[in-house]
Amino acid sequence: MEDNFGHQISYLRISVTDRCNERCAYCMPNELQEWLPKGGVMSYEEILRVVRIAVGLGVTKIRVTGGEPLTRRDVIPFIKRLSEIGGIKDLGITTNGTLLSRSVGDFKTAAAALADAGVRTVNVSLDTLDERKYVAITGRPYLNRVIEGIDDLIDSGFEKVKINTVLMRGRNEDDLIQLVNFSHQRNLLIRFIEMMPVSSTDVLKDSNFLPCGEVIKSLSDTFGCLQSRSDYKTNGPASYYMIPGRDQLIGFIGAMTNFHFCESCNKLRLTCDGKLRPCLGSHLEFDLLSEIRCGASDERIANFIRGVVVKKPKEHDFLSNYQPGRKMIAIGG
Repeated sequence: MEDNFGHQISYLRISVTDRCNERCAYCMPNELQEWLPKGGVMSYEEILRVVRIAVGLGVTKIRVTGGEPLTRRDVIPFIKRLSEIGGIKDLGITTNGTLLSRSVGDFKTAAAALADAGVRTVNVSLDTLDERKYVAITGRPYLNRVIEGIDDLIDSGFEKVKINTVLMRGRNEDDLIQLVNFSHQRNLLIRFIEMMPVSSTDVLKDSNFLPCGEVIKSLSDTFGCLQSRSDYKTNGPASYYMIPGRDQLIGFIGAMTNFHFCESCNKLRLTCDGKLRPCLGSHLEFDLLSEIRCGASDERIANFIRGVVVKKPKEHDFLSNYQPGRKMIAIGG
């Protein structure tokens, strides 16, 4: 599939739940959250049907997200069924890491169960290694669980584990060097992500915005001038740099300061309540679940997906006084 601006759409991010066991300020800033009723969330069978159709249209990469996806019952057997769909070349999951060490069925850990289910890449959200700051950012004292979960991923044989760190001035700018070293010690790929105006209007302010450019300079002062690796690409929009004298790449995702950010976008998002979104930074979303539950044929669903791709905007609206319509947790991380 190709949109009107030459974007080749091959990546579908699927939120399986709006629920989470943490309360990160940039995703779900309030303790009081109105969860979707069970009937308002896509069933696994409905999601699998959409994925099979999307794969037939050229989607090759799937990422399961939430909320926190591991809070949904039977999510790992569902992921295993996803992995069995022919045509999927890359199956990943994004998690806060807090549940990776729990036992699942016959498996010692959820990390091991995910490996057995066919997951290739795991992205773990981790904004600090300071327990006090972790509680302030997430609302929960789960830092040790996350570190244990990351180590369980490594022990389970995952070769592609990424750390996602949201940059927050006044909260974690003093922790970035420690996070880089933590990632180097465990052979993880860390990406620093600029805060975006999602969830609520007061999430992003001038006082808490920390741009990637400033972080690159700060890390260069510590490690030596970071060397751009424009030849290194993953499926996402990150720009990568190499630390001199060290075999370590660092990624930067700068939606607010990189004016070429959207040029290589290849993704759609499916929310847990069945809305298909062509862009995170746009209010455009289309009710696919209603089509499914009204008895739409596979051909009609395929045409629906094609129609959403055609409506994909050239670029996000974050720089145009964007006002969030839904919390990030309802869209999918």
